[in-house]
Parts: sequence; C-alpha cells; structure tokens
Amino acid sequence: MCDEHTDREDEAWLASRALSRRKFGVLGAGAVAIAALPGCMSMAAEGDASTAEQMVAITTPDGSLDALFVHPGSGRHPVVVMWPDVAGLRDAYKTMARRLAAAGYAVLAVNQYYRAGPAPFVSAMAEWRTPEGQKKLAPAIATLSPANTVTDATALVGWLDRQAAVDTRRKIGMAGYCQTGSFTLRSAAALPQRIGAAASFHGGGLVTDKPDSPHLLFPAMSAASLIAIAQNDDAREPEAKTALRNAADQAGRKAEIEVYPAQHGWCTIDSPVYDEVQAERAWSRMMALFAT
Repeated sequence: MCDEHTDREDEAWLASRALSRRKFGVLGAGAVAIAALPGCMSMAAEGDASTAEQMVAITTPDGSLDALFVHPGSGRHPVVVMWPDVAGLRDAYKTMARRLAAAGYAVLAVNQYYRAGPAPFVSAMAEWRTPEGQKKLAPAIATLSPANTVTDATALVGWLDRQAAVDTRRKIGMAGYCQTGSFTLRSAAALPQRIGAAASFHGGGLVTDKPDSPHLLFPAMSAASLIAIAQNDDAREPEAKTALRNAADQAGRKAEIEVYPAQHGWCTIDSPVYDEVQAERAWSRMMALFAT
C-alpha cells in the first residue's frame, strides 16, 4: 500500500524512466494536469449517454459524507461505489467516476475522510507525495477503521437504494484503490444481499494476521471479486496472492487475482506511476466483472 516503501520504490521506478517526482509534481498539480495525462480523453467519454451529476451529502452514524453522484441522464441503472485511494476524493476520481457513468452505471465516488472534513484534502496524488501533503492527510487517515468502513457502506447502500436513478433489482459493484481496496471486500462481506462485485486495485492490507483480515471474509460474501495486485506490492508480500487465492477457493467464491506488471498506484490517472496500458487492462477486467 502507499507508504514510505512505496515512495522509495516509485522513486526508483521513475528514475529508471528519467522522470523525477519533481517533474511529475509540475505535471500533476491539478485539474489541468489531469486533462493532459495520457488516456484521459477516453476517461471522459466511455459511451454516448449523457450524464447528470451532483455533489451529495449522505447521513451516516458519524456525520455527513460528501460524494459525487453521477449517472446517465434518464432511467434506472446498476450502481458502482468508488472508493478513492489514500489521497482521497479529488478531480482524478471524479473523472474516473464520470467514465463509468457514461458506460451506463450510477456511480457514487465518496470522500472516505468526511469525518475530518469535506473533500478535497489534496488536489492530486503528487501533493500527497510531499511531506506537507502527508501531514495534511494524516489526521484524516487516522479516522478510518474496519468497523466504520462497514457502517459507511451500509449508509451508502441505504441512500443509493432510495435514489430514482438506481435499479435496485441489480446488485451493487464496489471499486477500491490503494487503502480502500480492502473496503470493497469488507463491504461485500457485510452486505452480501446487495453487493455482487468487489474490485480492488493495488489494494493494501488485504492479507493480515488479524482475525478480521479481508482475505478471511470470503465465506461471508456472495460477490465475485477482481483483485489486481501491483508488481512491487507482490515483491514485498509474495505470499498474499496465494493466501487470497486459497481463501476464495475454500469459500467457493469467484475471484480473479492477478499481479500486473505495473507499480502501486498504476490505475489512478493522476498518479506518478499511472500506466495507461495496464490501467486500461485492469479497467476492462472491472467492466467485465460488473457486466456479470
């Protein structure tokens, strides 16, 4: 997951490609930079459907969670909840949510840090990578726990099922990145009657030695899973993919588990290590999961 080890690995990876984090910081500072990143034209328009969007406030046991709700302009649609990476809800994830909505989904991109305040906390991943950005986000990260992930997911699903744009006959998909990859499995285990698909991209903390480790939750789930693992995460924890595979198989749950030849963070469009080819491959596997 995103930590000091990932920072060092990314520095080495970027240096091998003659792109320093200083150079990326200039490119990745805000929305203009997002539009300039490779592949972002396709991110903006997946299909022909016009979409509607608004920032919404959702009541949870701990306060008011702010989120972007974007969906096709008419009709009812299956839902995807998008949990952003460690840098939180920002323009990059709003762009990714709009792409999913253009493909026919009602998408809720959430601020997982709402207990610490409204999003955004940083403008882009490059800002999180600075000492100032990490200091800014540290109190927000401290508000997260496995227990409040479940209460948040329950509140989000309850809110979504009351929306006119949502087809409640269809199960819900979850997509989580970095620290929130585990949120998708925890949510699917807590709400098996509503969550039918869980996708984790370069997710952290999926296999731990704790009794509530996400990989131990497969028996409680009814969802199929996509677990896309970064090559440097796999190098550090090579046993994790095997533990996930064994746990899913023992529970009889469908799970696609793969190590991608890309660095931690490769799927997020404002990441220093965004890899368009591998991000598109992971996106296509997510779309296939959601379609089934």
